Formats: sequence, structure tokens, C-alpha cells
Amino acid sequence: MHISLMDQVDDEIVQAFARLIPQLTRHSPPPTRDELAEMAQSGSVFVFLARLPDQHGEIIGSATLATFRSPTGLHGWIEDVVVDQAVRRQGIGKALTEACLGQARALGLREVNLTSRSTRGSANLLYQAMGFIRRDTNLYRYSLRD
Repeated sequence: MHISLMDQVDDEIVQAFARLIPQLTRHSPPPTRDELAEMAQSGSVFVFLARLPDQHGEIIGSATLATFRSPTGLHGWIEDVVVDQAVRRQGIGKALTEACLGQARALGLREVNLTSRSTRGSANLLYQAMGFIRRDTNLYRYSLRD
């Protein structure tokens, strides 16, 4: 497996997200080419791509480290970890998450957060095994759509 940072966008990447995002959620459409390009060039969003068996293989997973600064410091969130259902349970999700953590360390972050639905049993077990600690907090959402 090969993990790389998305630094440019081509048809292959657009098609990979069109295939992977519906496996992650039915509530959000796949990102457009322009949205992917914006992420690749932002400097605060780091999208990692997993390929098998080498860097020329098909894209089979992705994970994103999103960072932002607030008055209390630089914060990081791991978002949208997704592995193609045909190749799950092979350590790809772990490798993608480790790539995000490595980038967070390189940026000097003190901690990284993520959320995972309780129905994603395997993902939750993975994060706990990697050392993520479940926080006792309330997560609130306010919808800006009707």
C-alpha cells in the first residue's frame, strides 16, 4: 500500500471520490474537481490517498486532516476516513489515520480530534486501539438548511 498527500487533482482523483464518498455517507455529494483542487492548495487541509499495490495502483481510500487556528491555538480534526468496501480490514484505514497524525505532528499540533458514528463499530475499535480516547462531551449541530 502507498499513502500520498493529494497535491493536485486529476480525473482519477475525481472519480475515486465519486466512488468512495457514497460508501461513507449518503448525506453529502462527492466533492467537485474545484472543491478538491481548493483542498489540495489550501495549506490547512491535507488529503491523503491510499493506493494498492503501489503509487500507480487504484485509489482505494482517503482521509483528511483539517486544521484551523483559534485564540486557543492550532487545532486539527481527522475527517472523512473512507476505505473502499472491497479492501477493508487490511490496515488501510489505520495507515491513512497515521498519515494524518504524522502531518499533525509535523505542524506542531498538541492533539487531534475526530468523530465517528457509534454504528461504525470497526472504525471505533480501530481508533481506540490507536490510542484515541473517547471524550465526555456534547456534540451539537445546528442546521442552516430548511
